Amino acid sequence: MASRPDDSPAAEWRVRASRDRCIGSGMCALTAPGVFDQDHEDGFVQVLRPRLPRTDPDAAAAREAVGTCPAQAIGLR
Repeated sequence: MASRPDDSPAAEWRVRASRDRCIGSGMCALTAPGVFDQDHEDGFVQVLRPRLPRTDPDAAAAREAVGTCPAQAIGLR
């Protein structure tokens, strides 16, 4: 089986967020501040890094943030 180079699409996460589902709890921004923030006007999620290399130091925090979101409004693909 051939290995994938580090710059292949599979070597990075696509970060997604649904502002329709977001309830503004801020758990994503607290858990992964390098990836997520909250809008200063309405408090809903903002994605700071729509593409995140899986080897990036913020990747583990982003995965944790997905699990802590009470509204299940964020995800990684």
